[in-house]
Amino acid sequence: MKNIIIASCFLLSLSTSAQTLGELANSLKSKISTSTSDTNNSNESETSSNSSVFSSLISDTDIASGLREALNLGIEEQVEKLTQTDGFYKNDLVKIVMPSELQKVDTALRSVGLGDLADEGIKALNRAAEDAVKEATPIFVDAVKDITFNDAKTILLGEDNAATTYLTEKTQTALYDKFNPVINESFTKVGADKIWTTLISKYNSMPFVSKVNPDLTDYVTTEALSGVYTMIAVEEKEIRNSTASRSTDLLQSVFELQD
Repeated sequence: MKNIIIASCFLLSLSTSAQTLGELANSLKSKISTSTSDTNNSNESETSSNSSVFSSLISDTDIASGLREALNLGIEEQVEKLTQTDGFYKNDLVKIVMPSELQKVDTALRSVGLGDLADEGIKALNRAAEDAVKEATPIFVDAVKDITFNDAKTILLGEDNAATTYLTEKTQTALYDKFNPVINESFTKVGADKIWTTLISKYNSMPFVSKVNPDLTDYVTTEALSGVYTMIAVEEKEIRNSTASRSTDLLQSVFELQD
C-alpha cells in the first residue's frame, strides 16, 4: 500500500510539473510574439519616420529643380566640349566611327591606297556633329527646362545616370526631329557632303562591289544625340559622387540626400 501511495504522488507531481512547464512555455511564446510585434511596429514606424524626415527636408519641386540644374550643368560643362574642334573626333566616349554597314567601304578604300580619304570621311562626320551641337545647344536647354519628373525622389536615389536616362527617354524622339535638319545643314557647312560624295563615288566605281547610298544624316544625328546624352551623364555622375562639383546651394542640398 505504501508503494502505491508513493507512486500516486509521483505521478501527480509529474502531471503538475508538465502543466506548469506548459503554462511557462505558452507564457514565453506570448512574450516573444509581443516583442516581435513591437519590434516590427518599431521598424515600420522608423521607416515611416525616415520617409517623413526625407520629405520634410526638401520638397519634390526642389528635388526636380536640382535634377534639372544638374542636367543643365552637364550641357554647360560637358556638351560645350563637344562643340570644340575635335570635341567628338578626339573623344573616345563619343567619337563617330564608320557606320557598320560601311565597314566594307572603309576596308576596300584602304586596300587600294585610299586610307586618307577614308580618314577624311570619318573626320567629316565628326566635324558635322561638332558644328551641329553648337547650333542646337538651345534645343537641349529647352528640353531640360520643360521636362517634368514624375518621381523625382526615385530618380535622385537611382543610378549615377538616372536623371540623364530619364531625360533621354522623355526627349530623344522630339530632339531627333529638331536636330536632324541642323545636322543636314552642318554637313554642307563643313564640307562633309562633298567628301562623302567623293568617297562613295570612289567605292561604287570599284569592280565587283555592291553599290551603296547611305543615309549619313540619319546616322550622324543619332550618334551625335547619343554623344550629347553621354556627356550629360558624365557630369551627372560627377555631381553625384563629388561634393566639390555641387557648385550651387540647390545642388548641395538636393544631392546630399543621396550620399
